[in-house]
Amino acid sequence: MAFDFNTEMKKRQDAVNRCIENFLPDEDGLQKIIIEALNYSILAGGKRIRPILIREFYAIFSRKTNPEIEPDFERIEPFMTAMEMIHTYSLVHDDLPAMDNDMLRRGKPTTHAKFGHANGVLAGDALLNYSVETVTKAFAEDDFSGEDCYEDITNVEWNKRVVKAMKLLYTRAGIFGMIGGQTVDVEKTGKPLTADELDFIYELKTCALISASILCGAVLGGAGIKDLAFLEPLGSDIGMAFQIRDDILDIEGDEKVFGKPIGSDEKNCKTTWVTLYGMEKAKEKVKAYTDDALGILDKLPENEFMKAFVKALAERNY
Repeated sequence: MAFDFNTEMKKRQDAVNRCIENFLPDEDGLQKIIIEALNYSILAGGKRIRPILIREFYAIFSRKTNPEIEPDFERIEPFMTAMEMIHTYSLVHDDLPAMDNDMLRRGKPTTHAKFGHANGVLAGDALLNYSVETVTKAFAEDDFSGEDCYEDITNVEWNKRVVKAMKLLYTRAGIFGMIGGQTVDVEKTGKPLTADELDFIYELKTCALISASILCGAVLGGAGIKDLAFLEPLGSDIGMAFQIRDDILDIEGDEKVFGKPIGSDEKNCKTTWVTLYGMEKAKEKVKAYTDDALGILDKLPENEFMKAFVKALAERNY
Protein backbone atom coordinates (compact mmCIF):
# COMPACT_ATOMS: atom_id res chain seq x y z
CA MET A 1 0.00 0.00 0.00
CA ALA A 2 1.32 3.43 -0.97
CA PHE A 3 2.45 5.72 1.83
CA ASP A 4 -0.15 8.42 2.62
CA PHE A 5 1.28 11.09 4.91
CA ASN A 6 -2.04 12.67 5.88
CA THR A 7 -3.46 9.31 6.92
CA GLU A 8 -0.35 8.43 8.92
CA MET A 9 -0.27 11.87 10.55
CA LYS A 10 -3.91 11.57 11.59
CA LYS A 11 -3.23 8.15 13.15
CA ARG A 12 -0.41 9.59 15.22
CA GLN A 13 -2.32 12.69 16.28
CA ASP A 14 -5.27 10.53 17.33
CA ALA A 15 -2.94 8.28 19.33
CA VAL A 16 -1.40 11.30 21.07
CA ASN A 17 -4.82 12.77 21.86
CA ARG A 18 -6.02 9.48 23.38
CA CYS A 19 -2.83 9.30 25.39
CA ILE A 20 -3.27 12.85 26.73
CA GLU A 21 -6.91 12.26 27.65
CA ASN A 22 -5.93 9.18 29.67
CA PHE A 23 -3.65 11.22 31.92
CA LEU A 24 -5.82 14.27 32.53
CA PRO A 25 -7.25 14.87 36.04
CA ASP A 26 -10.96 14.63 36.80
CA GLU A 27 -12.75 17.97 37.03
CA ASP A 28 -13.99 17.92 40.61
CA GLY A 29 -13.11 19.32 44.06
CA LEU A 30 -13.11 22.88 45.34
CA GLN A 31 -10.24 23.68 42.94
CA LYS A 32 -12.33 22.41 40.01
CA ILE A 33 -11.96 25.59 37.96
CA ILE A 34 -8.19 25.28 37.61
CA ILE A 35 -8.52 21.65 36.52
CA GLU A 36 -11.10 22.76 33.96
CA ALA A 37 -8.69 25.45 32.74
CA LEU A 38 -5.82 22.93 32.56
CA ASN A 39 -7.89 20.44 30.56
CA TYR A 40 -9.33 23.15 28.31
CA SER A 41 -5.85 24.41 27.47
CA ILE A 42 -4.38 21.09 26.41
CA LEU A 43 -7.50 19.79 24.69
CA ALA A 44 -7.96 22.96 22.61
CA GLY A 45 -6.15 21.28 19.73
CA GLY A 46 -2.69 21.54 18.24
CA LYS A 47 -0.42 19.74 15.83
CA ARG A 48 1.07 17.55 18.61
CA ILE A 49 4.49 17.89 16.97
CA ARG A 50 6.57 17.23 20.08
CA PRO A 51 4.83 14.05 21.32
CA ILE A 52 4.94 12.69 17.77
CA LEU A 53 8.70 13.33 17.65
CA ILE A 54 9.16 11.43 20.92
CA ARG A 55 7.13 8.54 19.49
CA GLU A 56 8.97 8.40 16.17
CA PHE A 57 12.49 8.52 17.57
CA TYR A 58 11.62 6.03 20.26
CA ALA A 59 10.43 3.71 17.49
CA ILE A 60 13.51 4.26 15.32
CA PHE A 61 15.97 3.47 18.11
CA SER A 62 13.91 0.72 19.72
CA ARG A 63 13.90 -1.14 16.41
CA LYS A 64 17.60 -0.45 15.97
CA THR A 65 18.41 -1.71 19.49
CA ASN A 66 15.98 -4.67 19.55
CA PRO A 67 14.88 -5.45 15.98
CA GLU A 68 13.03 -8.62 17.05
CA ILE A 69 10.64 -6.76 19.38
CA GLU A 70 8.03 -4.21 18.31
CA PRO A 71 8.20 -0.88 20.19
CA ASP A 72 5.92 -0.67 23.22
CA PHE A 73 4.47 2.82 22.84
CA GLU A 74 2.47 2.57 26.05
CA ARG A 75 5.59 2.88 28.17
CA ILE A 76 6.49 6.29 26.68
CA GLU A 77 3.00 7.79 26.96
CA PRO A 78 3.87 9.71 30.16
CA PHE A 79 6.68 11.47 28.29
CA MET A 80 4.51 12.25 25.29
CA THR A 81 1.83 13.73 27.55
CA ALA A 82 4.27 15.63 29.76
CA MET A 83 5.93 17.18 26.72
CA GLU A 84 2.61 18.47 25.41
CA MET A 85 1.75 19.82 28.87
CA ILE A 86 5.00 21.78 28.94
CA HIS A 87 4.46 23.13 25.44
CA THR A 88 0.85 24.05 26.27
CA TYR A 89 1.77 25.85 29.49
CA SER A 90 4.27 27.96 27.54
CA LEU A 91 1.51 28.99 25.12
CA VAL A 92 -0.94 29.76 27.95
CA HIS A 93 1.61 32.10 29.55
CA ASP A 94 2.67 33.50 26.17
CA ASP A 95 -0.92 34.62 25.54
CA LEU A 96 -1.25 36.50 28.86
CA PRO A 97 -1.73 40.29 28.91
CA ALA A 98 1.77 40.77 30.33
CA MET A 99 3.23 38.90 27.34
CA ASP A 100 1.51 38.91 23.91
CA ASN A 101 -2.01 39.64 25.18
CA ASP A 102 -3.62 37.37 22.60
CA MET A 103 -7.30 36.51 22.93
CA LEU A 104 -7.44 33.76 20.31
CA ARG A 105 -5.45 30.57 19.79
CA ARG A 106 -6.30 27.64 17.54
CA GLY A 107 -9.52 29.40 16.69
CA LYS A 108 -10.70 29.41 20.33
CA PRO A 109 -10.51 31.89 23.22
CA THR A 110 -7.15 31.72 24.96
CA THR A 111 -7.13 30.34 28.49
CA HIS A 112 -6.97 33.73 30.22
CA ALA A 113 -9.72 35.05 27.90
CA LYS A 114 -12.01 32.22 28.99
CA PHE A 115 -11.09 31.77 32.66
CA GLY A 116 -9.64 35.16 33.64
CA HIS A 117 -6.09 36.46 34.03
CA ALA A 118 -5.34 34.89 37.42
CA ASN A 119 -6.55 31.46 36.33
CA GLY A 120 -4.55 31.83 33.13
CA VAL A 121 -1.40 32.16 35.22
CA LEU A 122 -2.41 29.29 37.49
CA ALA A 123 -3.41 27.03 34.58
CA GLY A 124 0.08 27.40 33.10
CA ASP A 125 1.64 26.68 36.50
CA ALA A 126 -0.63 23.67 36.91
CA LEU A 127 0.31 22.24 33.52
CA LEU A 128 4.03 22.50 34.27
CA ASN A 129 3.65 20.91 37.70
CA TYR A 130 1.33 18.19 36.42
CA SER A 131 3.83 17.35 33.69
CA VAL A 132 6.27 16.30 36.42
CA GLU A 133 3.63 14.19 38.14
CA THR A 134 2.82 12.58 34.79
CA VAL A 135 6.34 11.84 33.60
CA THR A 136 7.18 9.97 36.82
CA LYS A 137 4.59 7.39 35.78
CA ALA A 138 7.07 6.19 33.16
CA PHE A 139 9.18 4.49 35.83
CA ALA A 140 8.94 0.70 35.81
CA GLU A 141 8.01 -1.20 38.96
CA ASP A 142 8.58 -4.89 39.57
CA ASP A 143 5.44 -6.98 39.56
CA PHE A 144 4.55 -9.11 42.59
CA SER A 145 6.57 -12.06 41.32
CA GLY A 146 9.69 -9.93 41.28
CA GLU A 147 10.07 -10.30 37.52
CA ASP A 148 10.84 -7.45 35.16
CA CYS A 149 7.94 -5.79 33.36
CA TYR A 150 9.64 -5.60 29.97
CA GLU A 151 10.92 -8.33 27.69
CA ASP A 152 13.71 -6.39 26.02
CA ILE A 153 15.49 -4.67 28.93
CA THR A 154 15.57 -4.86 32.71
CA ASN A 155 13.58 -2.44 34.84
CA VAL A 156 16.84 -1.00 36.16
CA GLU A 157 18.04 -0.21 32.64
CA TRP A 158 14.67 1.25 31.65
CA ASN A 159 14.57 3.48 34.72
CA LYS A 160 18.06 4.77 33.91
CA ARG A 161 16.74 5.79 30.51
CA VAL A 162 13.76 7.52 32.15
CA VAL A 163 16.02 9.56 34.43
CA LYS A 164 18.25 10.58 31.52
CA ALA A 165 15.23 11.58 29.42
CA MET A 166 13.72 13.57 32.31
CA LYS A 167 16.97 15.50 32.71
CA LEU A 168 16.97 16.32 28.99
CA LEU A 169 13.32 17.35 29.05
CA TYR A 170 13.35 19.68 32.05
CA THR A 171 16.75 21.21 31.32
CA ARG A 172 15.62 22.25 27.86
CA ALA A 173 12.32 23.52 29.18
CA GLY A 174 14.02 25.74 31.76
CA ILE A 175 16.26 28.78 32.03
CA PHE A 176 18.87 27.28 29.70
CA GLY A 177 16.17 26.39 27.18
CA MET A 178 12.62 27.53 26.47
CA ILE A 179 12.21 29.88 29.45
CA GLY A 180 15.59 31.44 28.75
CA GLY A 181 14.59 32.14 25.16
CA GLN A 182 11.22 33.53 26.21
CA THR A 183 12.94 35.82 28.72
CA VAL A 184 15.19 37.38 26.09
CA ASP A 185 12.21 37.66 23.74
CA VAL A 186 10.30 39.66 26.36
CA GLU A 187 13.31 41.82 27.24
CA LYS A 188 13.94 42.67 23.59
CA THR A 189 10.35 43.35 22.56
CA GLY A 190 10.16 46.78 20.93
CA LYS A 191 13.95 47.00 20.68
CA PRO A 192 16.23 46.35 17.70
CA LEU A 193 17.68 42.83 17.53
CA THR A 194 20.89 41.58 15.96
CA ALA A 195 20.85 38.39 13.91
CA ASP A 196 22.72 36.58 16.70
CA GLU A 197 20.18 37.68 19.31
CA LEU A 198 17.27 36.56 17.16
CA ASP A 199 18.90 33.16 16.55
CA PHE A 200 19.52 32.83 20.29
CA ILE A 201 15.83 33.46 21.03
CA TYR A 202 14.68 30.96 18.40
CA GLU A 203 17.19 28.29 19.43
CA LEU A 204 16.01 28.40 23.03
CA LYS A 205 12.35 29.40 22.75
CA THR A 206 11.43 27.04 19.89
CA CYS A 207 14.23 24.62 19.08
CA ALA A 208 14.96 23.50 22.66
CA LEU A 209 11.71 21.57 23.16
CA ILE A 210 11.79 20.13 19.64
CA SER A 211 15.34 18.95 20.26
CA ALA A 212 14.33 17.58 23.67
CA SER A 213 11.51 15.61 22.03
CA ILE A 214 13.89 13.99 19.54
CA LEU A 215 16.54 13.22 22.14
CA CYS A 216 14.08 11.95 24.78
CA GLY A 217 12.53 9.56 22.29
CA ALA A 218 15.95 8.35 21.19
CA VAL A 219 17.18 7.88 24.77
CA LEU A 220 14.07 5.92 25.73
CA GLY A 221 14.64 3.77 22.65
CA GLY A 222 18.20 2.96 23.69
CA ALA A 223 20.27 5.54 21.78
CA GLY A 224 23.86 5.97 22.88
CA ILE A 225 26.07 9.04 23.29
CA LYS A 226 27.21 9.01 19.65
CA ASP A 227 23.60 8.74 18.48
CA LEU A 228 22.61 11.77 20.55
CA ALA A 229 25.54 13.82 19.24
CA PHE A 230 24.47 12.94 15.70
CA LEU A 231 20.85 13.93 16.40
CA GLU A 232 21.62 17.20 18.20
CA PRO A 233 21.58 19.43 15.07
CA LEU A 234 18.30 17.90 13.88
CA GLY A 235 16.17 19.61 16.53
CA SER A 236 17.77 22.94 15.67
CA ASP A 237 17.13 22.50 11.94
CA ILE A 238 13.49 21.49 12.42
CA GLY A 239 12.89 24.16 15.06
CA MET A 240 14.40 27.01 13.07
CA ALA A 241 12.48 26.05 9.92
CA PHE A 242 9.29 25.84 11.98
CA GLN A 243 9.77 29.22 13.68
CA ILE A 244 10.70 31.09 10.51
CA ARG A 245 7.68 29.56 8.76
CA ASP A 246 5.62 30.84 11.70
CA ASP A 247 7.03 34.33 11.08
CA ILE A 248 5.98 34.08 7.46
CA LEU A 249 2.45 32.91 8.33
CA ASP A 250 2.07 35.81 10.77
CA ILE A 251 2.11 38.02 7.69
CA GLU A 252 0.83 35.85 4.85
CA GLY A 253 -1.39 33.40 6.71
CA ASP A 254 -5.16 33.08 6.73
CA GLU A 255 -6.40 33.80 10.25
CA LYS A 256 -9.16 31.18 9.96
CA VAL A 257 -6.59 28.52 9.02
CA PHE A 258 -3.73 29.82 11.19
CA GLY A 259 -6.00 29.82 14.26
CA LYS A 260 -4.71 33.06 15.78
CA PRO A 261 -4.64 36.73 14.77
CA ILE A 262 -2.43 37.64 11.81
CA GLY A 263 0.00 40.49 12.49
CA SER A 264 0.58 39.61 16.14
CA ASP A 265 4.35 40.11 15.82
CA GLU A 266 3.93 43.59 14.35
CA LYS A 267 1.34 44.48 17.02
CA ASN A 268 3.81 43.47 19.73
CA CYS A 269 6.75 45.24 18.03
CA LYS A 270 8.74 42.00 17.63
CA THR A 271 11.70 41.53 15.35
CA THR A 272 11.35 38.36 13.27
CA TRP A 273 13.27 36.69 10.47
CA VAL A 274 10.96 38.41 7.98
CA THR A 275 11.44 41.89 9.42
CA LEU A 276 15.21 41.36 9.66
CA TYR A 277 15.89 39.76 6.27
CA GLY A 278 12.74 40.11 4.18
CA MET A 279 10.17 37.58 3.00
CA GLU A 280 12.19 36.06 0.16
CA LYS A 281 15.25 35.30 2.28
CA ALA A 282 13.04 33.96 5.08
CA LYS A 283 11.48 31.44 2.68
CA GLU A 284 14.93 30.47 1.39
CA LYS A 285 16.10 29.88 4.96
CA VAL A 286 13.13 27.62 5.73
CA LYS A 287 14.12 25.48 2.75
CA ALA A 288 17.80 25.44 3.76
CA TYR A 289 17.05 24.30 7.31
CA THR A 290 14.60 21.70 6.00
CA ASP A 291 17.15 20.33 3.55
CA ASP A 292 19.70 20.03 6.36
CA ALA A 293 17.19 18.12 8.49
CA LEU A 294 16.39 15.77 5.62
CA GLY A 295 20.10 15.14 5.13
CA ILE A 296 20.37 13.92 8.73
CA LEU A 297 17.23 11.77 8.39
CA ASP A 298 18.66 10.14 5.26
CA LYS A 299 21.21 8.46 7.52
CA LEU A 300 18.61 6.93 9.85
CA PRO A 301 16.62 3.74 9.19
CA GLU A 302 12.84 3.42 8.80
CA ASN A 303 11.85 7.07 8.82
CA GLU A 304 9.68 7.65 5.75
CA PHE A 305 7.09 9.31 7.96
CA MET A 306 9.67 11.61 9.56
CA LYS A 307 10.88 12.88 6.19
CA ALA A 308 7.33 13.66 5.12
CA PHE A 309 6.66 15.20 8.53
CA VAL A 310 9.59 17.62 8.26
CA LYS A 311 8.54 18.67 4.76
CA ALA A 312 4.94 19.20 5.88
CA LEU A 313 6.03 21.46 8.76
CA ALA A 314 8.04 23.62 6.38
CA GLU A 315 5.15 23.94 3.93
CA ARG A 316 2.26 24.26 6.40
CA ASN A 317 -0.31 27.07 6.31
CA TYR A 318 -1.43 26.68 9.95
